[in-house]
Amino acid sequence: MTDTHCPYCALQCAMSVSTEPAQGRTQVGPRDFPTNRGGLCQKGWTSAEVLRAADRLTHPWVRRADGRLHPATWDEALDRVTRDVLAVQAEHGRDAVGVFGGGGLTNEKAYQLGKFARVALRTPYIDYNGRFCMSSAAAAGNRAFGLDRGLPFPLADLGDADAVLLLGSNVADTMPPLVQHLAGVRERGGLVVVDPRRSATAALAADAAGLHLQPVPGTDLVLLLGLLHVLVAEDRVDHGYLEARTEGWAAVRRSVSEWWPARVADETGVPESTLRQAAGVLAGARNAYVLTGRGVEQHTHGTDTVSAAVNLALALGLPGRPGSGYGCLTGQGNGQGGREHGQKADQLPGYRSIEDPAARAHVAGVWGVDPDALPGKGVPAVELLKRQGLRALFVHGSNPVVSAPDATAVRRRLEALDLLVVCDVVPSETAAIADVLLPVTQWAEEEGTMTNLEGRVLRRRRAVHPPGEVRDELSVLVELARRLGCTAHFGTDAREVFEELGRASSGGVADYAGIGYDRLDAGEALHWPCPAADHPGTPRLFLDRFATPSGRARMTAVRPGRPADDLRAEAPLFLVTGRLLAQYQSGAQTRRVPTLNRSADGPFVEMHPQLATRLGAEEGDLVTVTSARGETTAPARVSRGIRPDTVFMPFHWDGAANVLTNDATDPVSGMPDFKVCAVSVVRA
Repeated sequence: MTDTHCPYCALQCAMSVSTEPAQGRTQVGPRDFPTNRGGLCQKGWTSAEVLRAADRLTHPWVRRADGRLHPATWDEALDRVTRDVLAVQAEHGRDAVGVFGGGGLTNEKAYQLGKFARVALRTPYIDYNGRFCMSSAAAAGNRAFGLDRGLPFPLADLGDADAVLLLGSNVADTMPPLVQHLAGVRERGGLVVVDPRRSATAALAADAAGLHLQPVPGTDLVLLLGLLHVLVAEDRVDHGYLEARTEGWAAVRRSVSEWWPARVADETGVPESTLRQAAGVLAGARNAYVLTGRGVEQHTHGTDTVSAAVNLALALGLPGRPGSGYGCLTGQGNGQGGREHGQKADQLPGYRSIEDPAARAHVAGVWGVDPDALPGKGVPAVELLKRQGLRALFVHGSNPVVSAPDATAVRRRLEALDLLVVCDVVPSETAAIADVLLPVTQWAEEEGTMTNLEGRVLRRRRAVHPPGEVRDELSVLVELARRLGCTAHFGTDAREVFEELGRASSGGVADYAGIGYDRLDAGEALHWPCPAADHPGTPRLFLDRFATPSGRARMTAVRPGRPADDLRAEAPLFLVTGRLLAQYQSGAQTRRVPTLNRSADGPFVEMHPQLATRLGAEEGDLVTVTSARGETTAPARVSRGIRPDTVFMPFHWDGAANVLTNDATDPVSGMPDFKVCAVSVVRA
């Protein structure tokens, strides 16, 4: 039996993997751990089934002159990649090659991928699918605190809360074991959920457990400004904390003065009385938390919305106070570690800026290269995928043909490349259009580390051997670097790579220098920053100062804007998108599990009965949803839990929600506008 962690979300629930080789069986079971407390969701319980998926990739594939993928040897596949990359670079320059990573890769693979892009390929063009997940919260966290860690406190701290404001996160479906941490605040009537749908999480606030605020999609920022307006007007802010621990409060106080409750009610659809009641719950709490999720972050003004949430938390004196705080709920399994060590377009390991000369010199010294040889910053994911100068792309641990906004345009762009190389475990929709498809290990077949939503570094351990000719991505990157003529050292052993990561991150914001496999294997709970081998780690940040030059949190006055794709006569309804309990992200893993497919076997269009009546549609009738970018058809699901002006679609399937979504981006974070666009709906 091998102790490891779940392959899915950022809770990284602890589990054990047991094998019966003679019977060809692999099973998982939960372990007691602070995040999951012995629980697993449906996805975790069935995670072993992905290891034996019927269409598991077990050998390389190469697209030949007939336009079809054919089985190939590793030498044939890597020779093809090397030849085509060198040809693209010779004709179009190094900037014509890009890399697209994933928030599910281990820390070691994410680190080595960033190094490979900048040292072996010598390209600035690397980004990853976490740009679609955490980028707005990360930008706002860096703006306010000088540091981005999803939860700057252990998740278990939520248990003592008197109030929790949960904005745009359906945790009951996306990370169910987290719900047990909300039991205390529900008993105390302090759970306040903001969501345009009556989601499973919003339902937790019923029966005197709290409040559900159901705003017009895209108006979360207005709602937050209104909440702070009420607190200021009623003199319920923490003046002593604001004076001692923040800067910028005066401008923020002025900015919220124009968002009085009646105006906010008109904009958001949330009644004045409910707004005041929610403000009262927060202000009256001894211990309180403000938590954000993708629902308020995946907008063209997502960074400003999170900044407004941070301002609210700061006005109440929450961040850095034991038993209270602000946090964002990281989504992907290594969404935290994956955004710290070099996958982001502007980043070097340790959450260093690639434009900082000192950071470049430090990392180049660890890598044994000239700092001047390192490229500068690239561009965010949406821009990278659309970039006309891009002729070759490596995709690792991601399925952008399903998960990217305006997915049809993304598919066309990837199909037009001279070379698309995909490393994956199953033939995802993106893998299916690759020129070279390389089979790599998955969670229970590899060693490494993950960093969960609390900033705690965890060990992933090998429990089973990979099938066929499957290789670990570390060894694939080593061999490609060698064939491309790179003389820098790349490690094949996960422990060795993690030790190098520690040296590269040393002195950075996300400092892993004191974290090692021996300490983790001994059971130490290590949260970064952990700068030395005798350092205990930092489970709670900001207790004494924030990570800004002044040590104070920076408050930023923000103003709301309209959605980039707003309602109009030909598109009179809002579309919001999200996840389901039984599926995960693009569905590449979970759609291969029969048990999960029986619970959620395809997309649907959730709508209010009033809208269904206007359309003449009943439960199960096919309806067509059209946006400025495309259209899709799916069964209607009628529910009183959604606003009459809004429809909802899950995004786990090809040709569904993301053929409609808008690729307009937040100017600060590069986050695309997944969570609101204008559509029309008709019976099919």
